[in-house]
Order: sequence, then C-alpha cells, then structure tokens
Amino acid sequence: MSVSDNDSFRGPQEAALPLVIAVTGHRDLVAAEVPAIRDRVREFFRALSEGYPDRRLQVMSSLAEGADQLVAEIALEMGIELMVPLPMPKDLYLDDFRTAEKRAHFEYLCTQAIEIYELPLAKGNTAEAIARPGHARNREYAQVGVFLSAHCHILLALWDGKPGTELGGTGQVVKFHHDDIMPGYTAKTVATQQMLVDDESDLVYHIVCSRDRPDGAPHPDFRPLQCSWFTKDRHNPRSEDIPRQHQVIFERSGEFSRSAMEFAAQIERESWSLLDDESKRLLPHGIQDINRLFCMADWLAIHFQKKTLRVLRVTHALAFMMGLMFILWSDYETWPFYMFAFLLFFLLAAAVQYFSKRGAWHRKYLDYRALAEGLRVQFYWAAAGVTNENESKFTHDNFLQTQDPELGWIRNVMRVAGTECDAAPTMTQAGLAFALKEWIGDERSGQLGYYQKKVRERARKSRFTERLGLLSLLTSVVVVLLFVVAYASIPEPLRDPLKVVMGVMLLLFGVRQGYAFSTAEKELIKQYEFMLRIFYNAKRRLDNAIDVTEQRQVLQALGGSCLDEHAQWILMHRDRSPDQGEIWRMGN
Repeated sequence: MSVSDNDSFRGPQEAALPLVIAVTGHRDLVAAEVPAIRDRVREFFRALSEGYPDRRLQVMSSLAEGADQLVAEIALEMGIELMVPLPMPKDLYLDDFRTAEKRAHFEYLCTQAIEIYELPLAKGNTAEAIARPGHARNREYAQVGVFLSAHCHILLALWDGKPGTELGGTGQVVKFHHDDIMPGYTAKTVATQQMLVDDESDLVYHIVCSRDRPDGAPHPDFRPLQCSWFTKDRHNPRSEDIPRQHQVIFERSGEFSRSAMEFAAQIERESWSLLDDESKRLLPHGIQDINRLFCMADWLAIHFQKKTLRVLRVTHALAFMMGLMFILWSDYETWPFYMFAFLLFFLLAAAVQYFSKRGAWHRKYLDYRALAEGLRVQFYWAAAGVTNENESKFTHDNFLQTQDPELGWIRNVMRVAGTECDAAPTMTQAGLAFALKEWIGDERSGQLGYYQKKVRERARKSRFTERLGLLSLLTSVVVVLLFVVAYASIPEPLRDPLKVVMGVMLLLFGVRQGYAFSTAEKELIKQYEFMLRIFYNAKRRLDNAIDVTEQRQVLQALGGSCLDEHAQWILMHRDRSPDQGEIWRMGN
C-alpha cells in the first residue's frame, strides 16, 4: 500500500532516483555495542548522502527487533524514507514481538513508513502452518530476505560474520546476496548465469556486531564494530572504500537521476505515458512506479537521441565539406584558401565531437533507451500478472546479465522500479487484456504497429543510400568514359569541373554510407523485421491460446525475447559514433 496515489512528478527532488539500502541483521545485539553501532550507521548514511547527492536515500527494513528497528529509527531521525516489506500478514508477524511495548513500537515505525508491503505466503505455506515457530515460518523469513536482497542497491548487514545455518537468518541472506543461493529456500536444481557473471547486485556494507548469547562473539577474522564493503571481487572482497566497479554503477545512475531532476517539468509535460486514467483504476497501483520511471527514461532517451543525431548530421556534413575542399584544391585550383577551409571544417567537426563526448550524449541515448525498453517489458509483465516460476528471480534479473558490467546500472535501476508489483503480483483479466491490447496491438497500434512503421522508414532510407550509390557510380562511369573516348575533344575548361563532379558524387556517397553505418541503417532493418515477426508470432499464439495461463506463458517468452534483442541492440550501437579519426578518414 502506497502513501500517495499521485504518479506525477511533484518537483525535481521527486524525480531523483532512490538509492535503496536494505537491512539484514541480528535481533540479539549486545546492549553495550548498540550506541557505537548507531554511530556507524549514521556515518554510513551520511557518507552516502554526501557521495551521491543526486539520489534519494531509502531504507528497506522488515522492522524485526534488533538490527532492523535500529537502522529504521536512525533513518527516520535523518529524514530518510522508510519502506517496510513484511514477511507475512501483519497480525501473524506481531507474534514475533514479545511485549505490548515492543508491538506498539513496531506499529509506530509502520506509521512512519512511506510504503508497507505484506509479501504473499511462500510456495506451499499456509496461514495455519506459519502461525507457530518452525520450518514453514522460517521460509517466510527466507522469502523476505530474498526480496530485500533482490530489490536493494546496497545490503546493510549488522552481522557477526559467521556463516549462517538458520533458514532466513542474516548469514544466509548475505550468502544469497552474493551467491544467489539460499539452502532450504531456493530450489537445489536452480542454476542461473547470475552465479557466474560479474554482478552489480552483490554489494554489502558489513558492520560487525556481537550477539547476546553464550557463543555470541564475532567470527575470529573480525572484531566488533569493524566496517567494510564486502563483494564477490576475487582480488579484494573487502575494502574500506566502495569498490570501483560499484562506483561506476552509481555514477551512471546518478547521471540519470541528475538529468531526470533537471528536466522534470518537461518530462511531466511532454513524456508519453503507458497508462491512461482508466487503466490507472484497473491496474495495480505499483505499476505507476514503473510507468513513472519509464516516462523519465523514454523522454531522456529521445532527448539525447536528438542530440546524437544532430552531432552525426553536423559532423558528416562537415566531413563532406572537408572532402569538397580537398577535391577543389587537388582537381580544380590549388588555392591555399581551400586548405585553410579544410582545416577549419575539421576543427569545427572536432569541436562538435568534443562537446558530444564530454556530455556523453551517445552513451546516454543508448543506455536510457535500453532502460526504457527494459521498463516497458517490466511494466507489461506486471500488468498481465506474468511472474517468474523461480520465486527468487524477478524481471530485472533477466536483462543485460551477461553483457558489459558497466551496463549493470540499468538493471540496478530496474530492481527498485517494480518493488511494489513484485511484493504483491496481481493476476486479473483486465490487466491481461490491457497488456494484449497496448503491448501487442495491431497493424496501427502497439509494438506491432511500431515495428511495422519502423521497417518501412528504414527501408526507405536504405533505398535512398543504394540509389545514391548507383548515381555516384553511373556519374563516375560516364566521366571516365568521356575521358577515355573523347578526352581530346573535351574543352580544357570543362575537364577539371568534370573531375570535381565525379569526386563530389563519390564523396557524397561515401559520407552518406558513413552516416548509414553510424546509425546502423541495414542492421536496424533486420532487427525491426525480426521483432515484427516475434510480435506477429506472439499474437498468433495468443489468439489461439486455450486459457489465460498459456497467454501469460506466451507473454513471458515474448518479454524474454525483447530483453535479449534490446541487449544486442545496445551492444551493436555502442561503437557506432564516429570519432575525430573517422571524420578525418571520411573527409579524405
């Protein structure tokens, strides 16, 4: 349940991306260590606020006694937003609190939260089975630990450092955050690529603590109140400073957040929403969080795409002018003016490239478009009630998993977009019908209409390039034949202009071909045609599906294909922007 039903941007700060810190920790902290632990938590939050001023800190805590409540209290003191995923229905969870005073404090903290989620029961569990201590109830704690791990950017662990044996305990949550496995909860047969790749989701901040029990001393490798960043890095798993690979992830998401705040008013006014007023009433509330982030990513992608295309057009036009100056100098008149103009055009092109690279417009366009398309899949899956058969996996786990680790920031953003929808998946006929109509569509709407239009547009551009190539070839052949057959009869004043015409046509085609390469003209035709076939096949399968279960399976397969194709798209385009050397080559 969300505090606000308003999905609009209420100002630049509202557009800031959240930086979500999930809490796992022991309930039986040693009282003598608690004041120092509080100081370390405050310093941790303060360092994040100062290091990432373009992000909005959020703490996610289940508010169990001990570490969970301690961190939540400090977050509220510091004005940090609090989100509370409950491992089970609230009335059952209250049994964990031993006194009326502790239950009252839990209820108070809940009233301070911006959102509270009651996670559905773990597979195979019933309300009767979890009403008493035992394996079934522990599976609920395991489930909330997995949920916290999967929907945060940093896992804050107040932990003794000992390997966990208790299902859903702090040690097992940390292990899951690193290894994607929680014995007793995740299926033994589950194996994912996430176990093997460099993963941006493995970041743990460890504050070492003792436990108030006979064997409560920390692991021998640690001392109480010691702090470190803890990752799967094979060379340096523990460090005082946040590891460099994670700094890059946060820098990229910080750039996005900064742009979203800068253009918040324009995004609200001009962005294209996946929701209308009627669908807002029909669909689960949490889907508005995904839509809000999609609007940001989509608008910013278009914004930086326009900048990128302007740079490409200007630089290719300047490359043409460089080539023209060289042709005039070599084939028409060796005036120094032409060489000065050549250098001037090159300097202008280099300046345009410099400002483009400095602003990272090309990279931002690609990254934000990939993020928007990932969010589109996440949105329609949430609307249609498509869930992963593996209860420890979510939509963001399927995207860009085996690609460049720097692209992990995209998945890092997606992991908090669908938190509410992942907490309470909703399967309704209205939501499924909405996804079929708006996502699939027909020849004039949805993705079917979009890809059909794009195939036609790209085909026209490709035909123009081919015709220009044919025209330049014919011009060259005609000029060469004239020189071979009738050179002596051609008036001398016309000879150099004919050479210039031949050179200009070849130059024009070469520059156009360079532009087509930079924009992946031919490759995009194949991609759009492939996606068009995928959506046509999906529509055919959906129309012939025997029930809603099969329809959701088709949508799940469709979304997976879209995510794979978008991953290929971003990799294909990353090196397509010409640098200064490319401009020099085209100009010559």
